[in-house]
Amino acid sequence: MEGYDPSYVPDPVKSFVVHLYRHIREKNVYEIHQMYETSFHTLSDRLFKGTPWPSVEAVAQYVDNDHVVLHGVVNMQLPNQWLWDMVDEFVYQYQSFCQYRAKMKTKTEQEIALLRQHDQAWNVYGVLNFLQALMEKSSIIQILEKEKEGVEQFTATDGYDYSGGSNVLKVLGYFSMVGLLRVHCLLGDYQTGLKCLLPIDISQQGVYTSVIGSHITTIYHYGFANLMLRRYVEAIHEFNKILLYIYKTKQYHQKSPQYEQILKKNEQMYALLTICLSLCPQVKLVDETVNSQLREKYGEKMSRMQRYDDESFALYDELFSYACPKFITPSAPSYEEPLVNYNQDAYRLQLKLFLYEVKQQQQLSAVRTFLKVYSTISLEKLASYMEVDVATLRTILMAYKHKTHSVVADGKTVSNADIDFYIDNDLIHVVESKTPKQYGDYFLRQIVKLEAVIGDMDRVKLE
Repeated sequence: MEGYDPSYVPDPVKSFVVHLYRHIREKNVYEIHQMYETSFHTLSDRLFKGTPWPSVEAVAQYVDNDHVVLHGVVNMQLPNQWLWDMVDEFVYQYQSFCQYRAKMKTKTEQEIALLRQHDQAWNVYGVLNFLQALMEKSSIIQILEKEKEGVEQFTATDGYDYSGGSNVLKVLGYFSMVGLLRVHCLLGDYQTGLKCLLPIDISQQGVYTSVIGSHITTIYHYGFANLMLRRYVEAIHEFNKILLYIYKTKQYHQKSPQYEQILKKNEQMYALLTICLSLCPQVKLVDETVNSQLREKYGEKMSRMQRYDDESFALYDELFSYACPKFITPSAPSYEEPLVNYNQDAYRLQLKLFLYEVKQQQQLSAVRTFLKVYSTISLEKLASYMEVDVATLRTILMAYKHKTHSVVADGKTVSNADIDFYIDNDLIHVVESKTPKQYGDYFLRQIVKLEAVIGDMDRVKLE
């Protein structure tokens, strides 16, 4: 940063700081948000593309040396966008450092010496503990529990405190849960990542949907984690919802600095949805608008992916590699010669695990093909069609049951298949599998019928 002077404050920055200070004093969250979304990014691009902004000491005189503004004391209201960007940038910096540290081949002796000296920099436990501490300090889990009981208001106010308090700690704690999901996904620990998000009901609108970046990041990582855990139906549901939302609202974000990122994640999630539907063909769960876009982008590839030959594996590899997160290895490198790059190791491991799962689906696809044709079929007949003995067929059918069912967050086992079956006296009975939503609709219809019967009985008694 040659020529950079942290004490120099250009006139446009002076004006920006003065106006921002006034809005902070007046707790005008809308204006703070507007300045952050427009003026801040414009000035950053124009004046500080390769250098930091002026130092705190340099701008102190323009805000009356106010310690709240200068040092971020959390007793004020800040835009959710601002707070989300803090958490988002924190995780991004950690991810970028891990990727940088893992590229050892091109490191200079000075860089290696610095890495050795600061071997605890961006330690994974420190990152996780920081996000966990924010979550615990904010008491956000207790706040969300009280909200369910009707005692507290958080979601209804988008996390803002209109009683004179601050939204900063609570919303930072809330977004930290999304940050933890993201970090655990980068580490390949999908179960723990989803566990961290449990306090947030993503089937409903929430504070996470109040910021487009948070909304997309949450569903992208939630959907990807479910995909890797074979919870295909859940992943399809959420990818469908977010892709429909982006389709309807993306024109409103065209001037946003995040617009390119929105479009990129949109394309990645279509690729992930293609994978989900190829492994779990339940197109009926997808909205027609999203399905139309999907056919346009990946229609031909989807049909080829369901053949499970060498070409289809190459397509699974291609889409996974394009759409997966940038996985990281959290451990420090080996400084012994020869130096090697290991920044792709975590990605290769996750790809290997994913393709192994795809491979296991190959024989199961043949089972599904036959089950779709018959309502009942004997074990012996199906075994002859599949050119295996009955004992082997039983093993394949058990594998089908296992691979098409998964355990969801609340511990219940749900089916991911559109076709299910049961065996009675060596006869396979094929049934249409119900998704959780279909079960809900079914029970709702039964309740309506029951209420009608009860109503008729009451009328008979009155007569």
